[in-house]
Amino acid sequence: MEDAYTIVLKDEQVLSALCGTNDRNLDFLEQYLGVPVVCRGNEVSVLSADDEVCKKFQHVVDRAVNSSEIKSGNSSEYIESLISTITVSEQQDLSSGCIHIPRGIRSVYPKNPHQLEFIGSIRNNDISFGLGAAGTGKTYLAVACALQMLMSHQVRKIVFTRPVVEAGESLGFLPGDLVQKITPYLRPLYDSIELLMPFELIRQMEESNMVEVAPLAYMRGRTLHNAVVILDEAQNTTKEQMKMFLTRMGEGSKLIITGDPSQSDISSSKNSGLVHAANLLSKIRGIGIVRFSSEDVVRHSLVQKIIKAYDKE
Repeated sequence: MEDAYTIVLKDEQVLSALCGTNDRNLDFLEQYLGVPVVCRGNEVSVLSADDEVCKKFQHVVDRAVNSSEIKSGNSSEYIESLISTITVSEQQDLSSGCIHIPRGIRSVYPKNPHQLEFIGSIRNNDISFGLGAAGTGKTYLAVACALQMLMSHQVRKIVFTRPVVEAGESLGFLPGDLVQKITPYLRPLYDSIELLMPFELIRQMEESNMVEVAPLAYMRGRTLHNAVVILDEAQNTTKEQMKMFLTRMGEGSKLIITGDPSQSDISSSKNSGLVHAANLLSKIRGIGIVRFSSEDVVRHSLVQKIIKAYDKE
């Protein structure tokens, strides 16, 4: 084919997902590139000889093919989001926020300016707060940054913690040892790790105590040196718990606190320690506070609409 740049895809499932139902995803690509995109057999081609267009086409296809989300069943949502992210990246230099994890499965790129700001805050401050709606990538970015620091030997261990508060329902007695009891509450953190690191390496890190999980209540009295400590779901802390956690910090450590103030599960008679700390400590040098909005949601597009609907109410 003259004046065309062609990519051959051997995986039929990926090819089908890339094209989308009735070639809907190719329409997204055409709008982004400004030239026709066609699929013939196992080949996808952009009908242009322009080097810049071909590079953009190759970049989008590479990002899509190397992502597990392309096979999620919502490929159109993913491709549309991916192109939107790349467009923002071109308008604003987000590449400086790339998180490359040694021995990891993938590199992590910020998808919007607030994600870039949060990554920069973690890198430049010893304490970082990430406040915002569900689906804005707070926990995922915190885990990615922590793994990067651990695997590049900037710290000796990662500690994951969160307040053990049930989300509006009583689960009763949970069997097992401490780790087995707390693991269901820390599942979102494990989900992020498993997206970023091979399973074998995760087990090795756990066995060598490079990764530790602990309920927030067990942090009292400890001093944590040379570690990245992630406090997730921090909106469920009280003021006293937050003060206790922040004062656990030792030499060579970083604290990352994430939470959504709008989804607190603690008693309404108590004020959230997350909001209180973010307001109280906002002017202290060495503490970074990043506030995400519903516009920063990077999950399914419906999540953003749901959050806006609740915010309006």
